[in-house]
Amino acid sequence: MKKSSIALGIIVFILLLIGMNACSSYNKMVEKNETVTAQWQQVENQYQRRMDLIPNIVSTVQGQADFEKSTLQAVIEARASATQIKLDPSKLDEASLQKFQAAQGQLSSALSRLLVVSENYPELKANAGFSELRTELEGCENRIANERMKFNNTAQEFNTYVQKFPKNIWAGMFGFSKRAYFEMKEGADNAPSVKFDFDKKGK
Repeated sequence: MKKSSIALGIIVFILLLIGMNACSSYNKMVEKNETVTAQWQQVENQYQRRMDLIPNIVSTVQGQADFEKSTLQAVIEARASATQIKLDPSKLDEASLQKFQAAQGQLSSALSRLLVVSENYPELKANAGFSELRTELEGCENRIANERMKFNNTAQEFNTYVQKFPKNIWAGMFGFSKRAYFEMKEGADNAPSVKFDFDKKGK
């Protein structure tokens, strides 16, 4: 009788330890998960700030009568495409984040082309409003890069935590899964080579 009581006590103690570990792990996962979600919202805020600048840029550029229409249209279409992609911060898997990143990448490329082409229009370059918008856009791009880096850091911290034993067991039980990362496009660390045939302007 005494031995069975001791054995029961040991089992209860072990179960209590397991329960405490599960509770502690769950709370930590919630905390880290919320940190990732909050950082994702900062990323979205910066992308939205860039989105909000584009109508003003387009309006200013449209004032230049002979500006390349195809270049301007590419920006408008890329913005429309990027606007349509909405992600659930609790379900940031690799496929959805790649889709988001691809759409934003197309918009970045269209904007880069627009800014390069604008160098060929002296009146546009001299436009104080356009100059301010360019500066603000450059600031947006820098903030986007910074917030994306912070997001990757918080996602990595969360992913490392939920994959460690025995946290991976609790993560599976509680429904926590790995978060995807922003990935640098191949060749993104090299300056792009931009070539235009200005004898074939799309007007």
